[in-house]
Amino acid sequence: MEHQKNVDKKPSEEFVEKLVKLNRTAKTVKGGRRMSFSALTVVGDRKGRIGYGFGKANDVTEAIRKSLEKARSNLVTLSMKNGTIPHDVIGNYKSSSVLLKPACPGTGIIAGGAVRAVMDAAGITDVISKSQGSRTSVNVVRATFDAVAGLMDARKIAANRGKTLNDLWG
Repeated sequence: MEHQKNVDKKPSEEFVEKLVKLNRTAKTVKGGRRMSFSALTVVGDRKGRIGYGFGKANDVTEAIRKSLEKARSNLVTLSMKNGTIPHDVIGNYKSSSVLLKPACPGTGIIAGGAVRAVMDAAGITDVISKSQGSRTSVNVVRATFDAVAGLMDARKIAANRGKTLNDLWG
């Protein structure tokens, strides 16, 4: 009897995985300090689909694995136009607020660590951002995802106005 490997298996979607923040916490117990880890990761396919996840475990690799698993299950789609976002948008989460502005080709990603990781994973090549309020990585990532959720899709806007995409963008 031959053992056959599943060669015809559909290739898994290629995601870019970014570790945004790894945090170590220590709990003092009778025998000393017990370490635990939390990881914040962002995944994206560089074609407009992105997700974030937060995982906790007593081991670094297990925390990262958990966060990547959650990130893959929480994917959202972001509308893009020529490597940038279609319009200005502000996202808020608790006391963090993130402003995203479209930029001309060649500008690059002008953003801090957490916002840069999200935009890079999404495939955005040109964007300007400003983070205000709390600089906590988890809050900034969630505010960025709130901003992404506020982006309007050009096809939907054109359909609502009764116009074609060419009439809208020229």
